[in-house]
Amino acid sequence: MAVLPGDSGWRWRWRWRWRGSGARPVRAGFGTLLLLLLLGSGPGLGPAEADQTDEYLKREHSLSKPYQGVGTSSSSLWTLMGNAMVMTQYIRLTPDMQSKQGALWNRVPCYLRDWELQVHFKIHGQGKKNLNGDGFAIWYTKDRMQPGPVFGSKDNFVGLGVFVDTYPNEEKQQEAQKRRYSPGVQRVFPYVSAMVSNGSLSYDHERDGRPTELGGCTAMVRNLNHDTFLVIRYVKRRLTIMLDIDGKHEWRDCIDVPGVRLPRGYFFGTSSVTGDLSDNHDIISLKLFELTVERTPEEEKLHRDVFLPSVDNMKLPEVTLPMEPLSGLALFLIVFFSLVAAVFALVIGIIVYNKWQDQSRKRFY
Repeated sequence: MAVLPGDSGWRWRWRWRWRGSGARPVRAGFGTLLLLLLLGSGPGLGPAEADQTDEYLKREHSLSKPYQGVGTSSSSLWTLMGNAMVMTQYIRLTPDMQSKQGALWNRVPCYLRDWELQVHFKIHGQGKKNLNGDGFAIWYTKDRMQPGPVFGSKDNFVGLGVFVDTYPNEEKQQEAQKRRYSPGVQRVFPYVSAMVSNGSLSYDHERDGRPTELGGCTAMVRNLNHDTFLVIRYVKRRLTIMLDIDGKHEWRDCIDVPGVRLPRGYFFGTSSVTGDLSDNHDIISLKLFELTVERTPEEEKLHRDVFLPSVDNMKLPEVTLPMEPLSGLALFLIVFFSLVAAVFALVIGIIVYNKWQDQSRKRFY
């Protein structure tokens, strides 16, 4: 596959041309790169377009066959949760059965500044169109291994969630109420969307996440006879999601959002859930690449580390962080100095009172 790197180390993959509102991948082989090096910055090729991106596979954040020790060994880099199980050719998050929930989480926090996550997955089952569900999520979040209602993981998460949603809840609810389904923008399922939250936002499952999505696209990914891939790319605070689901070995754009601010030190994971409807949700591989990109001094100032996820020009409700419990030593010191202050105030009060009494006696004599 021309654009999907293997498990080897350093590898040139493509150039990114930053034009106007978005970035477009341009494949560049070794011959092209060598020609660029020989010619330098020739006419018609500015420095922005001549910029190459170097990639390196980070094995501590990657998963591929054989899945040795996953879910069974304490030394494994990946942990299973719920009904997830390891098979020889894939890791099944949920089987094609009702009311199942499973997840797969990386144990190691990611401190990379620019990265790309390639997900090789497969969704298949016995259900016919719109009689299957519910899909799966890919996470980069502060907390890991937290079960909940959002595709098997917790709501009000802190970080990034990418959802491959296979069931149109909003449309089906409108049909059940015998009302005409007329959303602002028609969405066709399966549907891929993304959401960034600082912990204050709740995923609206009844509306398929529409109120909080950053963007999305239709992705016909069920019951296909060829491989299906999704890539999440985070470079210079730009979030790009692309798909290779047509069997043509070509990426197509899905989501492109600038100004996305994600902290470092979060965890990668993936989860899935089934309800009354179900599907097999399989993860074949997860490959994380560190991206080395050049930044100008101005970009270095702008791209400083952040402590809460946010998106430029998108107002997220503020979060009131709970106070951390005091340690035993801190509590002792607070009580001790409070007592000292109380005793000091009492002594001063007694001295002042005695002086006042002495002055009162002098007046009478």
